[in-house]
Amino acid sequence: MKLLVTGATGKLGTKIVDTLLNTVPAEQVAVSVRNPEKAAGLEARGVDVRQGDFDSPETLDTAFAGIDRLLIISADGDNETRIRQHTNAVAAAERAGVKFIAYTSIANAPESTNLMAQPHVATEAAIKKTGIPYSFLRNNWYLENEIPTIQAAMAGAPWVTSAGNGRVGWATQQDYAEAAAAVLSGNGHENTIYELSGKLLTQEELVSELGNVLGKDVNVQQVDDTAYAAIMKDAGLPDFIIPLLVGIQESIRNGSLEVESNDFEKVLGRPATPVKEALTEIVNEISQTK
Repeated sequence: MKLLVTGATGKLGTKIVDTLLNTVPAEQVAVSVRNPEKAAGLEARGVDVRQGDFDSPETLDTAFAGIDRLLIISADGDNETRIRQHTNAVAAAERAGVKFIAYTSIANAPESTNLMAQPHVATEAAIKKTGIPYSFLRNNWYLENEIPTIQAAMAGAPWVTSAGNGRVGWATQQDYAEAAAAVLSGNGHENTIYELSGKLLTQEELVSELGNVLGKDVNVQQVDDTAYAAIMKDAGLPDFIIPLLVGIQESIRNGSLEVESNDFEKVLGRPATPVKEALTEIVNEISQTK
């Protein structure tokens, strides 16, 4: 049985492949990457490195040839770009005769009001249309997404948010990686949907846990979207990214990530890493890189 992971040199992809190699022989693992030279380390470990570009479907035909089980990691970019790229990947998987597709989606995708949900809805639909057995890994939110704000809080800044009382099921990239690896390499996951969520927390609850880790109080500054955008601009963030950040805050406030689930336990036999433990790891990593 041959497994393939797309986007394997990204942060999540790297963790997924590392996790796979703990349980699956390297000769059964392949990766599809835009720049194979970036995967030289994986090739040295015996992984089958293939060149595949979501914008060049003909490269995907070669990359997916002979693959039994495929994990499509959602790409970066604007919604239109992601829909086009993901659709190309799904079509190539169908042409290649892939027998199972796992896909990293977003929480509660079909009903989600999250501004980034549209590509996931389209991709899930495209996969279902092929008739290929699938598993949708509806990842809630990476705790690592909060690293810039954690760094600012460590330096004494307040935790600025316009997310109100919206709750988020934060979990670590490693948790999501282990779940993806388990589904890709395991049995019994055909035509499943996993809402992968940590314990639901508000911004205040997350920051309270961070304060416990840091041993100091961190002030939460709740603002409206206009003030949040102005603060982000004053912090030096580029203009093009500010609407995205505001949109994320708005979608959290509106409950788009408020999906309670024990699916981590179904897939991994354990819940997501407790947030205090995960925050401790992140804070330690930030401290070590200073």
